[in-house]
Amino acid sequence: MCEDLNFIPFPLFKGAHTQTVMGSLLNWQREPGSEQMLVRLPDEDQISLEVSVPKDWKPTDMTVVMLHGLAGSHHSPYLIRMTNKLLAKGIRVVRMNMRGCGSGKGLARHIYHSGRSDDVLHSLKALRAKTPDSPTVLVGFSLGGNIALKLAGELRSSASEVLKKVIAINPPVDLYSSVDLLSYRSNRMYERYFIRLLRADVMYRHKIFPDLPKVELSRKMCFFDFDELYTAPQCGFSGAMDYYEKCSSAPLIPDITIPCHILFAEDDPIICASVLDGVTVPDNVSIFKTKKGGHIGYLSYPSQGFHWLDNILVGWIQNI
Repeated sequence: MCEDLNFIPFPLFKGAHTQTVMGSLLNWQREPGSEQMLVRLPDEDQISLEVSVPKDWKPTDMTVVMLHGLAGSHHSPYLIRMTNKLLAKGIRVVRMNMRGCGSGKGLARHIYHSGRSDDVLHSLKALRAKTPDSPTVLVGFSLGGNIALKLAGELRSSASEVLKKVIAINPPVDLYSSVDLLSYRSNRMYERYFIRLLRADVMYRHKIFPDLPKVELSRKMCFFDFDELYTAPQCGFSGAMDYYEKCSSAPLIPDITIPCHILFAEDDPIICASVLDGVTVPDNVSIFKTKKGGHIGYLSYPSQGFHWLDNILVGWIQNI
């Protein structure tokens, strides 16, 4: 099922790039308090979860686990905004840092990538071991959305043992199509931004773990080159295309058995919103589209909520 949502962009921010850039900049909420929870993975890497618990929360109350996007962390503005809104609703919030990100920086020898669904499953199981009766919703943004959908599809019917619902916001469900979009001249600013941050992460990791083999990554490399020269060999793929094929969630979405909401913006500059058009999905999977919004922008009139996405998400989360 695909449904159009009535998002009306703020008059000053109608364009896709303006929505994308200003959506990441116009954030003024204070980061909520949290307690760090470390999860040790089978390969001995550790990832860090930041757990925020509202007053009077009980172990039978809801938990929302949120996954950030590429080069993000628990400090990402959209995670902070959503955490504050959900805490006000009495919902416990877990902001999961992927390997080497946020408060988990320096704790992982291996890198995160778009297919690390096992890391999320280990984190969900660790949370469930502490609070087995808390109904849990998984929300992924951008790259985190692809990972969330991949996990739900891989688990099939067993997904209900750890999750009540999965939500993905602007997910790159077909990784190569997003890499291709990033190569467009109009989108090069995003590619340069991400490559700069990824190179910095690589340099830091090799400094913390000096026994890792030395690498040289050009500042002018494109996304495909980064995945071909670094991501793929570091993570056991034969090449970038093998990585994209094995880690894209699109082929797994028809296998999702729990309630699932996916949101795309048709003008998203780096995510193809039509990649699931024509794909038959089960009734429990709902695909939503907006005409505008950019990439996790969704800045609207105050009457819709300036950060329109936040209100939509709160509604989807509470409706389980």
